[in-house]
Amino acid sequence: MSITSTDATTPPDLSGGAASRKGLILLVIVAAQLLIVLDATIVNIALPTAQKALDISDADRQWIITAYALTFGGLLLLGGRIADFTGRKRAFIIGLLGFAAASAFGGLAQNEIMLFGARALQGAFGALMAPAALSLLTVTFTEEKERARAFGVYGAIAGGGGAVGLLLGGVLTEYASWRWTLLISTPVAIIAALGAVKYISESKAEGSTRYDLPGAFTSTLGLVALVYGFTKAASDGWGSTTTIVTLVIAAALLVAFIFIELRSSHPLLPMRVILDGNRGGSFLAALLLGVAIFGVFLFLTLYLQQTLGYSALKSGVAFLPFTIGIVAGATISAQLQTKIGPRILMVTGLVLGAVGMVLLTGIGTDTSYWTHVLPGCVILSFGIGLVFGPMSSTALVGIADHDAGVAGALINTTQQVGGSLGTALLNTIVTSAIAGYLVDHKSSLPAVATIHGYTTAFWVSAVVIIVAAVASGILIKAKRDDLAPASHAAM
Repeated sequence: MSITSTDATTPPDLSGGAASRKGLILLVIVAAQLLIVLDATIVNIALPTAQKALDISDADRQWIITAYALTFGGLLLLGGRIADFTGRKRAFIIGLLGFAAASAFGGLAQNEIMLFGARALQGAFGALMAPAALSLLTVTFTEEKERARAFGVYGAIAGGGGAVGLLLGGVLTEYASWRWTLLISTPVAIIAALGAVKYISESKAEGSTRYDLPGAFTSTLGLVALVYGFTKAASDGWGSTTTIVTLVIAAALLVAFIFIELRSSHPLLPMRVILDGNRGGSFLAALLLGVAIFGVFLFLTLYLQQTLGYSALKSGVAFLPFTIGIVAGATISAQLQTKIGPRILMVTGLVLGAVGMVLLTGIGTDTSYWTHVLPGCVILSFGIGLVFGPMSSTALVGIADHDAGVAGALINTTQQVGGSLGTALLNTIVTSAIAGYLVDHKSSLPAVATIHGYTTAFWVSAVVIIVAAVASGILIKAKRDDLAPASHAAM
């Protein structure tokens, strides 16, 4: 992978040398990634409080979550291309500063429109920041072992940030205000932007900077329509006119996008990026994992608070082992990636994830967190921790420099779109399972039916993860030596 640097000045060599500088660069990048994944979940536990404070209806409260996912997932491909051709450092800094402003705007929101708008802006600026961050990670860490460690840390943040968001959301809601679940991102984003200015060098893709606007239009609106259609299916049902029309429009836009990309001289998503077996397997695994995991956070949060009677803080603390499992899995994965390659780690991690998900199906109205939730969470999170590092690095195997941004964007796109679709799909499955159970067991209590809905969703998620494991085993053939590019320009 060749890099064209636009920064003629060599970054300062700190007292600890180049290794220390790279450590600071990694800190800045993972701080940005933490903001992105944390803000996808940090408001979950605070949602009931925010809803009451701003008088948001039950029908509209979902937009606190969905507005972020829609813009983030829908704009990531365009964000990756902008980062490639205008400069990854520049896009990264603009994304961070915009994210800081949007977070402050949301924390100070006086009505639901302000809050929903702020969440949409967070997603838009996150869509610019995320692919730039992954591209900068790729071009900065070029030696095999340091690259594996860097992606291991990045993977731990990508996988564990959601659980950290739930914990932090509980703490802030309990002891400060729901507003701080948004405001806290502002100083972190500003500090990360200052670090990027000081330590990160600029890089751009070579070639034409023309943008595929028809592709950007159809892909963005298509993804937004798809996520919105699944969201409406959760609330209105699959047979509603709104759901059907929205999904038909989404399908038409996405088919049009594919035709545009095949014919465009400057495609937003070159088919060569996804048709490679290794990268395609990585993107598919990310999509399916997103489908399975995002719903777990939602339904376990509801189970802890509504069935076990946990407070917001206690619910957040209950997810702490999930974060620890992610970190442990990612640490081991980083050490093994250069020894055994990505496929074994990904398949093993996904199988473990499915096992953990199956264990969660054992929950009941009177079961204990320690015996029925904790074991499943630990095994599930450890398995995910094994997966994220090799999945992220495999997504960039053999990628040309001018495609690095879009490949980085696709990892985040597939995860976020998968998470949005999965949340809507699993929520619909839960609702249908509850209604069906009550019809079939007329003497059952609603609480028992609700648990049946949750466990049905966990079984579906386990199957989805197994499909991801099979796909990874078949498609990913990269060896350990393939994860490090053969040559790079000096940074």
